[in-house]
Amino acid sequence: MIEARSPLLIRHLDPVRFPIQIMPSRQAALSTSSEAALSPRTRTEALRLQIADEIVSGVLEPGTSLDEQELASRFGVSRTPVREAIRQLSTSGLVNVRPHRGAVVALPTSAQLNEMFEVMAELEALCAGFAARNMTVPERRDLEALHEALRALVHEGDPLRYHEVNEAFHAAIYTGSHNAYLAELTLLTRKRVAPFRRAQFRAPSRLARSYQEHDLVVQAILRGDQPAATEAMRAHIGIVRDAFRSYAGTP
Repeated sequence: MIEARSPLLIRHLDPVRFPIQIMPSRQAALSTSSEAALSPRTRTEALRLQIADEIVSGVLEPGTSLDEQELASRFGVSRTPVREAIRQLSTSGLVNVRPHRGAVVALPTSAQLNEMFEVMAELEALCAGFAARNMTVPERRDLEALHEALRALVHEGDPLRYHEVNEAFHAAIYTGSHNAYLAELTLLTRKRVAPFRRAQFRAPSRLARSYQEHDLVVQAILRGDQPAATEAMRAHIGIVRDAFRSYAGTP
């Protein structure tokens, strides 16, 4: 079992920066006293994840105004990390920042999400295929270790930690493609769909199914089967899209 912040996990998480989500019941943890114990980057990322989850789950509906002072008071932090979190959310298309009028929630349409997932599937499929051809022996061992960590988290039923290790698992495949340009494009696209991919893990039995889909990808990579790895990853991302649709009730 890989601990949530083991060197292996951190090595693959750092490029994409996906910290553990703060749940509503733990919002008090971002109080003024605890705020001082967190780095500005950590506070911003925690807020970004929390606000993104509320947008994706429908708690914050499209068109809702995001008042910096209200959010700062609600989460017990200063306005600075709130402002930065909103700025980052605007780059992922979840928020529209209007000059002199503030920010509002801007959830992508179903058609836009379908387009993003379609591109994501092809990029990740390319990464998996290249990884089957190019991964080094140590990289394959790392991938197997991450895959085993996900299996343990399925049995624990921990969607938050599963999400974090899942990000490291996919990042290991991007790195293993040994194509820096492809990895960069894939990471950028993944950032756009990250809130929606995270939401799928709330669907019943999704963790176990995700692990089974990963297993097809891993086995193809380990035996160096480029076509099989490509197709297995393409199918996996298609199922991820469908799982989010089912969870969110979107067409």
